Amino acid sequence: MVRWLLFLPPLLFAGLAGLLLAGMLRDNPDGLPSAYAGKAAPALQVTALGDGPVLTDALLRVPGVKVVNFWASWCAPCRAEHPRLMEIKAMGVPVYGVNYKDKPADALGLLDELGNPFAALGADATGRMGLDWGLYGVPETFVIDGSGTVVLRFAGPITTQEMERTILPAIAAAK
Repeated sequence: MVRWLLFLPPLLFAGLAGLLLAGMLRDNPDGLPSAYAGKAAPALQVTALGDGPVLTDALLRVPGVKVVNFWASWCAPCRAEHPRLMEIKAMGVPVYGVNYKDKPADALGLLDELGNPFAALGADATGRMGLDWGLYGVPETFVIDGSGTVVLRFAGPITTQEMERTILPAIAAAK
């Protein structure tokens, strides 16, 4: 038997341990990376949802911080984060909603039931735009600065803790 093979298991273990340690030392090991952080927000291609203002690409490029939230009526975590979106709206930050792969009647019913935090709405019925934005699922929230640059991508429901730890600092940084 070749002697160097005796060193193979410890070397493999050391390599694996190094990779795991590097993953644990990241700022947020649970966070999903965003290919768009620091880059221009991808183009919007939505259809109208209801009678309210329609979300347009131009709205993402106007001065001032804004929040884009991908959501659906069938998404339980979207319901759970809804009060946080209402809080962002109450702070005077426009929240734009993209309804993802949903039935329009169901989406509008949820907004009637829980209140509408969105300054403008659009529907991504096929999920194509979600792919362009790199969505893993809903809810996902993006903080956009006044030049249309993505400051933060947050995957998952916005909890009270995440609002304080992640969303509010990103909004402050985008101003």
